Amino acid sequence: MAQMGTRGQLLAFLTVLCSALMCKAVDIPDLLDRASQRSDKLHSLSNMLAKELESGFPTIARVTMPRPAMCHTSSLSTPNDKEQALQVSESTLISLARSLLKSWQDPVKVLSNSANSAPHLEGSLSNKLQELQEHSRNLEDGLDILSGKMGPAAQILSTLPYRGGDDLGQDKMSKLINFNFLLSCLRRDSHKIDSFLKVLRCRAANMQPNLC
Repeated sequence: MAQMGTRGQLLAFLTVLCSALMCKAVDIPDLLDRASQRSDKLHSLSNMLAKELESGFPTIARVTMPRPAMCHTSSLSTPNDKEQALQVSESTLISLARSLLKSWQDPVKVLSNSANSAPHLEGSLSNKLQELQEHSRNLEDGLDILSGKMGPAAQILSTLPYRGGDDLGQDKMSKLINFNFLLSCLRRDSHKIDSFLKVLRCRAANMQPNLC
């Protein structure tokens, strides 16, 4: 049985390795296209989850929920809209996207682990969060490879630590508020990541930023 387990781990490792090597052989426009498709799915999932929770969110909870400025990624200076994003270099955009994505490694785990115990949440939420987590990991791996092709400036990362901890609160209302707040921050950041990658994909395809 131990040998079977070791063999399975080896096969899984070889599969990941082969995928990485294949990605390295793909040119930048194709990698950007794949990354944009993955980021679009990531944002769609986070948006869907946030809307599902908003439908049953109590009014008192809306009033007391922290403001967007309190998201753990708010210290990162990013373009506010598409017009501003078009003025930013390719290496900076990929650096911003990677920094935002990596900053959600721990918070997404917290959301996924808390889904089953949070009040007023549908049973399918946990599965959707696991799917979101998988898309996030795959996109992160792809952007790591992509940044390696784009030079040192694209590999710069901003540190955006999450200090919220694993516990979203001691009572049901606190857990509900903090869960919704964290998910709203994720929706905002996934939209930014998706927007940056779409601008990059358009630039790579057209070679003329003013057409994007």
